[in-house]
Amino acid sequence: MEEQHLQSSDFIKDVVIGMADGLTVPFALAAGLSGAVSSTAIITTAGIAEIVAGSIAMGLGGYLAGQTEVEHYDAELKREYEEVERVPETEKQEVKEVFAEYGLDDATQTLIVEALAKNKDKWVEFMMRFELGLEKPDINRARNSALTIGISYIIGGIIPLSPYFFVKDAHEALKYSVLITLITLFVFGYFKAKVTGQNPLAGALKVMTIGAMAAGAAFYVAKLFEI
Repeated sequence: MEEQHLQSSDFIKDVVIGMADGLTVPFALAAGLSGAVSSTAIITTAGIAEIVAGSIAMGLGGYLAGQTEVEHYDAELKREYEEVERVPETEKQEVKEVFAEYGLDDATQTLIVEALAKNKDKWVEFMMRFELGLEKPDINRARNSALTIGISYIIGGIIPLSPYFFVKDAHEALKYSVLITLITLFVFGYFKAKVTGQNPLAGALKVMTIGAMAAGAAFYVAKLFEI
């Protein structure tokens, strides 16, 4: 049950990362271009290019983060195995210190440590978890993270861009894009806050406000430098 919980948490985190950027960045780009050009063809072309590049970049970032987590765990695991072989008494003392923090007396600490030391794998696993605070990562974490973040970014990016496919005037399309995207950001922020145990309404308003500010800033900057 614990493993499933952790995987679910990782999946939700990746969806949030991908959707948050996917909704915000293409939204700001489309809004900025709408302030400078009237052709929706330019905006959709630029938007699609950004979504493709952004999903690849975000997915790659997720892959590297997941791969680094696995590599870090493997390196620490190897080091712990070497230490229980080379300096077992030091490692035993470190285990005793862990149990001392829970209020166990010295005799009980010694009894537990000696029993644990009989199984090297369990001993190392204990050290990894309680000394270093590391849980064994899923070997597929990097791949799954890359796919989840990348796909979430694409889904999020299509939403603010979609009106530009059906409305010819960029300023008119922007109105629909703002409406659709702000509603989506509100819903997304609501469920994100609910999942993470925060105030859903406050979380929804926060996410929606950030998206609106990013798009507004891009729009007015583009208008300022409009040729």
